[in-house]
Amino acid sequence: MCDLYVIEQGTCLRKDQARFILHPPHDDDLEIPIREVERILVFGNIQLSTAVLGTCLSRQIPVVFLSQTGQYKGHLWSAEITDLTAEAQQFARQHDEAFQGATARAIVYGKLWNSKILLLRQNRKRQVAEVNTAIERLDAALETLSYVDRPQTLEQLRGYEGNGASQYFQTFGHLITQPEFNWQGRNFHPPTDPVNSLLSFGYTLLFNNVFSLLLVEGLNPYLGNLHGAERQKAYLAFDLMEEFRSPIVDTLMLKLINKKIIRPTDFTWPQENGGVYLTDPARRVFLRHFEQRITESITHPDVKEPVTYRRVIQLQVQRYKRAVLGNQPYEAFRRLK
Repeated sequence: MCDLYVIEQGTCLRKDQARFILHPPHDDDLEIPIREVERILVFGNIQLSTAVLGTCLSRQIPVVFLSQTGQYKGHLWSAEITDLTAEAQQFARQHDEAFQGATARAIVYGKLWNSKILLLRQNRKRQVAEVNTAIERLDAALETLSYVDRPQTLEQLRGYEGNGASQYFQTFGHLITQPEFNWQGRNFHPPTDPVNSLLSFGYTLLFNNVFSLLLVEGLNPYLGNLHGAERQKAYLAFDLMEEFRSPIVDTLMLKLINKKIIRPTDFTWPQENGGVYLTDPARRVFLRHFEQRITESITHPDVKEPVTYRRVIQLQVQRYKRAVLGNQPYEAFRRLK
């Protein structure tokens, strides 16, 4: 099973028997067995036939719509996969402050832990003092969060998340070894430099993986615990992607830049909105390496055999569902040292 990325503008995707047929405007058709497609990501001006849409709905294949530059627009999925019992319990948990607090704490702990592990791995040979300082501060935050008998409000937990992310991102200037890539800090909506462009695009792809797997498990992706506001967004997907930002996207970004797989010439000039984005050929390179990263095998305590990162995300979604339905607390994914 794999993700199908449809990027070339003007492409038509249609169905023929048990196959999806990609018809690009300037190349030969490409046939993909439907049984091998797990989700479809559509970038920009792409046409999908009604037969394709109907097949995706009946086979529960999520279709993700994005702009040509990779900004999330929306999803198509079948409402029949909703687990009404789980969703009802999700709504009930929205009024359970103890559950929300414990889950939010676990998510923040997992995010900061995995951020620390990335810094430890990147700094083993470099031994940059500023990176060591950030590691020490993340350790201090993790120690505080480990005291479960000390109740903390959601605002306090969000404060730990924000401060930890600030310490973490401040180190990127020392971790990026190619001087052509200048790092001035995290920015988005739109990303205004190449490094932030890679991060934003990677986070969008990660979000769509988490979102789709929540749907597969019959959960409502809009009922989160850590994130939330008056505006309706997929806050549970944002919650559960936090622990995977550094091991999947940030690790990939550093590899692509430091190994010169992605170069400064692979980005557009600033658009009217100030945004900087990957060119179409470079976006294909990024997608190929993203798939390689998310399908790398690692260990997870819930299964005996090594599994891919994508499978680990599903295992974490299943952990969350068990927490919603039962009394066991949610435990975030922690990357090994």
